[in-house]
Amino acid sequence: MEKLIHLIDLVKDYHIGTIVVKALQSITLEIKKNEYVAIMGPSGSGKSTLMNILGCLDTPTSGSYFLNGKDVSKMDDNRLAEIRNREIGFVFQTFNLLPRYTALENVTLPLVYAGLSRAEREKRALEVMESVGLSDRISHRPNELSGGQRQRVAVARALVNHPSIILADEPTGNLDSKTSVDIMNLFDEIHALGNTVIVVTHEEDIARHADRIIRLMDGYIESDQPNERMKKVKA
Repeated sequence: MEKLIHLIDLVKDYHIGTIVVKALQSITLEIKKNEYVAIMGPSGSGKSTLMNILGCLDTPTSGSYFLNGKDVSKMDDNRLAEIRNREIGFVFQTFNLLPRYTALENVTLPLVYAGLSRAEREKRALEVMESVGLSDRISHRPNELSGGQRQRVAVARALVNHPSIILADEPTGNLDSKTSVDIMNLFDEIHALGNTVIVVTHEEDIARHADRIIRLMDGYIESDQPNERMKKVKA
């Protein structure tokens, strides 16, 4: 498989007064296209910092981050914003939907920034809403949807720009156990269609859906192994 992400000796330090907090230390890894990867670790392990860098929401103190062959670690904020909108689809624990917008309008938002016409935006949004099983909820606002439906809207929004990566941060953190299973099955289906999926989680049951599990501890990669117990959608 073709290389999508390549981190080389990545370091991230935070300065709090005179104290230096080493959030990431000498992180080197590759993620190939169409991989399904879980990043795990306890609080303070560096997994959220790594997610922010992978998502181009932050930059490393030193080292390099190549995304699709481009070194994004030295890009300015404007360029990083372009990369985020084009290359990365985010799914967050808190859904991050705009309450005054309908489900369809929330899904079209990334396409507004991409400069597509209204007709093309709605066409694409309707397609992804159907793919996540919400074609009958396009006119509903977030407060008219269940938690699982809101997360499906968030997944549709992440998919609508055809990104290189789906990056999910604790995507089932606000959901009950049954809905969590449904959402993770949806991620399995998205991966089966050829998408690269990276899930940041502290839950073993969520990580088991991935093909590969990277475990962080104190800013280092503690282990990086294939997942022998992965759960997959039955063909």
